[in-house]
Amino acid sequence: MAREHSVRVVVERLERHQIAIYLAAMAAAAVWGLTASVSAAVVEPAITPVLAALLYATFLQVPFAALARAARGGRFLGAVLVTNFVVVPLVVAVLVQFAPDDRAVRLGVLLVLLTPCIDYVIVFSGLAGGASERLLAATPLLMLAQMLLLPVYLLLFLGPDLAGYVEVGPFLEAFLALIVVPLTLAWLTQTVAARHRAGQTVSTAMNAALVPLMALTLLVVVASQTPRISTRLGSVAAVIPLYAGFLIVMAGLGLLLARLFILDTRAARALIFSGATRNSLVVLPLALALPDRYAIAAVIVVTQTLVEMVGMVVYVRFVPHLAPAAATRS
Repeated sequence: MAREHSVRVVVERLERHQIAIYLAAMAAAAVWGLTASVSAAVVEPAITPVLAALLYATFLQVPFAALARAARGGRFLGAVLVTNFVVVPLVVAVLVQFAPDDRAVRLGVLLVLLTPCIDYVIVFSGLAGGASERLLAATPLLMLAQMLLLPVYLLLFLGPDLAGYVEVGPFLEAFLALIVVPLTLAWLTQTVAARHRAGQTVSTAMNAALVPLMALTLLVVVASQTPRISTRLGSVAAVIPLYAGFLIVMAGLGLLLARLFILDTRAARALIFSGATRNSLVVLPLALALPDRYAIAAVIVVTQTLVEMVGMVVYVRFVPHLAPAAATRS
């Protein structure tokens, strides 16, 4: 009993300070990447397994019965799909016109801004009082939709010659490794936990590991790409205003869409986060698989992660004040 209390205290402390922990992890990763001659070839293979572990821990946080109830929320799912696959592409079509006239840079911008987040959006939405369980229920659908639609959007924005470089294979691998496997393991763990103490022990351990896993994921991603960022500072500086502008615009549009879909307060907050956060950690392997002459695309993707993490600090504090105006009824 005392041990469980100690674990609970540690978890509460980690959750209370998690934003500071994430920012510290990224800062440490940047220093590591700049001073320790980190080899991307050594660090990059760790991204997928670490992210899969993070998603497994995330999926364990919400009972599957709640997921089933959330999945029946058709109005919220409709709002999420319209926001991410209709409104966001229109916003991106405008913003990308202000990106450097470099097809590799623009490809990186499009890869990350056209794909909605499926991982830490759940964490940050929950911190702001959003309906994180509804976002969790929407995760498989969001991942599947972006797999199907991203090649179409790239074709429209860049033409067939460049869109052809982005293959569906890595997306399928990501869907299996980051959605199907962690989700299945989480369901099995919850099933075992309902009958055996061993399952409860695993669930408790993964709950305690959630914040460290997020920090580790950010550490690995940023450390692996920092050396590349340092060699392309001009391109990086050029896209930072675009990413910051995207966060600002989507806060307002998220609020408007929440009103149009008549969402309750928690759902409205979740929708705002869904429209603003992007899938940088999952699309990074796609960017890394591009031909060498498009290597800058991976740097542009990771730059969005850095901007977004700072933006999430603002969102967590700002969205609770913004979202209640969208709550017209439950």
